[in-house]
Amino acid sequence: MSLLALLLGGCSTVGKDYRAPGPPELGVPERYFGPERSFETSQAGEAQNLATWWTQLGDPLLDSLVARAIAGNLDLAVAESRLRQAREALVQARAARVPTVGASGGLGQSLDSGGNADTNLSLGADAAWEADLFGGISRGIEASRADAAAVAFDLAAVRVAIVGEVATNYIEARQAQARLASARDTLGIADDNLQITRWRVQAGLVSSLDIEQARGQRAQTAASIPSLEREFAAAAYRIAVLTGQAPGSVSGELQAVRPIPLGPSEIATGIPAETLRNRPDIRSAERSLAAATARIGVAQAALLPNLRLTGNIGTSGLSLGNLVDAVTGSLFASLGQTLFDGGRLRSQVRSQRAAAEGAFATYRGTILTALEDVENGLVALQAAKARQREFAVALDAATNQAILARSTYRAGLTDFQTLLEAERSLLSARDGLTSARAEQALALVQLYRALGGGWDPLVAAAPDTRS
Repeated sequence: MSLLALLLGGCSTVGKDYRAPGPPELGVPERYFGPERSFETSQAGEAQNLATWWTQLGDPLLDSLVARAIAGNLDLAVAESRLRQAREALVQARAARVPTVGASGGLGQSLDSGGNADTNLSLGADAAWEADLFGGISRGIEASRADAAAVAFDLAAVRVAIVGEVATNYIEARQAQARLASARDTLGIADDNLQITRWRVQAGLVSSLDIEQARGQRAQTAASIPSLEREFAAAAYRIAVLTGQAPGSVSGELQAVRPIPLGPSEIATGIPAETLRNRPDIRSAERSLAAATARIGVAQAALLPNLRLTGNIGTSGLSLGNLVDAVTGSLFASLGQTLFDGGRLRSQVRSQRAAAEGAFATYRGTILTALEDVENGLVALQAAKARQREFAVALDAATNQAILARSTYRAGLTDFQTLLEAERSLLSARDGLTSARAEQALALVQLYRALGGGWDPLVAAAPDTRS
């Protein structure tokens, strides 16, 4: 027993203790490069609520659709099942620390030459336990715990993506509605223009060329309407599927025309180091790195001796009354060491080190992609706001131009080609302003997603710290 105590007391956990790399080691800048750098902290000292960012758009129907998607989306259901599997894998890893115990029982009967029968009863129990001499089991538990945390963050990342996709398709549906309204208004004007040209041709004021031009303009406007209706239907169908329903289930709710939800014109981006904490995909990659690091220790422990304790106890008798008259048992300790395996175990150590290096590269790549997403979101938001300002001016000018062109054409002071160009400019300006508004809303969604919005780090499943 003194040798056993020496072995148990003198051994330590092999492998490198994991320490999460800090922002300087990862090459994370102190500030974002984009045009919103001056708005790094939230106004009035209060952080933006990224967990429920879609409520900032101020659309109750969108809030309802997002809630339904969170409750019924099938991709989320798949991710939740994977999380349950990962947690059960952690339970199985922890079970390696405790002994395995088994029991057995038997009943036999024998006959002698005289036909007399003897009954034999037996009961037994056995147990086995492997000592964690060099921490291989502990490292395995550490790896399983990190895996479970990574899968939990993967679930949060799926939620972020689902919420963002619902909001994106909702904005696209409202954009299609706005463009449809504009196209239908333009179609009504085109009908009026066609009627005016017919009157003027009948009066001999213009040639039939004006009628053909008016007919062509009306047909082109009418041809755009089915495409816009298809865009609206596709967005509505996608929203239904995202909420776990059949396509068309929410189309009726979306029929009522509503404006494109713009949300706040500015949001707090914080600093890049905060994005590392808020993005679930980054936190998942960090936990995967921790798991890969722990598995190096598992592989190194397999190179060292292992201690296994086994024992059993049993009894037998001819009847229940004398079953415990003779009890036997044994205890056995074995120390094993692999002497030659063709380099398999050492190759596993090298393989796990390579896996850890790959996990670190994946972690850094995920961070860089996240920072790129934020920078692109900042630029897209600024560009959309600038485009919206210019298109507002263009729409005002095009509206005045169209009014003047119609009045002068009716008075016979200009030709139909001038009116046609004015109408085209008006439709283009309307579509441009609608698109710019949609781009601003979509850029806001993109930026919220890039910052990691759509889940709550305080409520989401945190890494299990139990030993």
